[in-house]
Amino acid sequence: AGMPTAMRLVRRRAAVVLLRLVLGGLVAATGLASAGAESGPRFRPDGPDADLFGRAEGYPHCTALDYLDDLRCRVGALSRFDRLFPTRTIAAPATPSPLRRAAAEPAFRYRHGSDSFGIDDYLNKYSVTGLLIARGDEILVERYQYGRTDRDRLTSFSMAKTVIGLLIGIALEQGAIRSIDDPAERYVPAIAGTEYGRTPIRALLQMASGVAFSENYADNNSDIYLLARHVLGQAPGGAAAALKPFNQRVAAPGTRFAYASSESLVLGLVLAGATGRTVADYASERLWRPLGAEADANWTIDATGQEVTFAYYNAVLRDWARLGLMLAHGGEWAGKRIVPASWIAASTAVTADSPSPAYGYQVWLLPAGRQKFALRGRRGQWVLVDPATKSVLVQTSVRDDGMAHLFPLWLAVAGDQ
Repeated sequence: AGMPTAMRLVRRRAAVVLLRLVLGGLVAATGLASAGAESGPRFRPDGPDADLFGRAEGYPHCTALDYLDDLRCRVGALSRFDRLFPTRTIAAPATPSPLRRAAAEPAFRYRHGSDSFGIDDYLNKYSVTGLLIARGDEILVERYQYGRTDRDRLTSFSMAKTVIGLLIGIALEQGAIRSIDDPAERYVPAIAGTEYGRTPIRALLQMASGVAFSENYADNNSDIYLLARHVLGQAPGGAAAALKPFNQRVAAPGTRFAYASSESLVLGLVLAGATGRTVADYASERLWRPLGAEADANWTIDATGQEVTFAYYNAVLRDWARLGLMLAHGGEWAGKRIVPASWIAASTAVTADSPSPAYGYQVWLLPAGRQKFALRGRRGQWVLVDPATKSVLVQTSVRDDGMAHLFPLWLAVAGDQ
């Protein structure tokens, strides 16, 4: 009580300095700028139908493919996919790229029919595990449901297809791939002489190989399930062996769009063969570390150690946002050129000879008055990108139940509603 005023002042200033150092360390760990950091993220222990998704059991991830039929395993599995199947790490850099955070969450409103809705309405209605909205380099909204956090690696499903498409473009610029008009077999001797082997890389990027493949998610005997069970089940021969049953050509390459996960799997084999590297190591060196990701990601692998490049890229929500923001900035992020601007342009362009006006190079093209595109995965995984406003909406989810309201919300975010 008798401490001199000068001494109290010194100690108070020392405490302030220490607090700033601690906060600075926490900020550096996530790459979040300190201004407004108190505004988020926001976490919720439940969500729509939480009991159905296993809340009482702590959202168990169960085993293998149990999540397909057992909904109580769904939340846990889609945020713990690296516990279900073997993976390879995609290493992040020591220091993440910075993301600012808005001091307060904007009150986004969107219309559906004659009614108006907000973010809370959307999250109360749909089975969303993570929702992040960003513009420029600033996070505007970051929400989590069902007890998920910003440390959970949320799986991509087919959003991974866009990642492999970007890596093909980087390998092309680096000279590892001579031309995307080369046939796949030039880089993958294991599929030489097959129809996929004879297919040009460009046609594979466009989902237009012309090789018969059924991607019917309503049919458990569809080719996509046969392919997934082979690679996820660690069957001998991995991806190359899994592709062998699909060897019937029904159209000339580049002439007919038919969405097929097998084509993205071939692209992964092409990348590994062309670079002489694992896909994950190449992704770390050329994409994840330059991007300034804040956390390691991982990619599910088959029995041979080959990444399953049609899906199963697992990453934290803010790193999915960094990826989307880099794309919104034309392939640049945090002062670095990561993906060639020419590749972003080619990947998202529709030309007179494009097999589909809705699909580029492993990326979905959105109908709008200006260029917009998206990474999309089953069960509600999205990264929506608007280059004009540098806006991104990232959503992870456990079922495809939010389509009716997702795009009205996105249009409001992008300023089109």
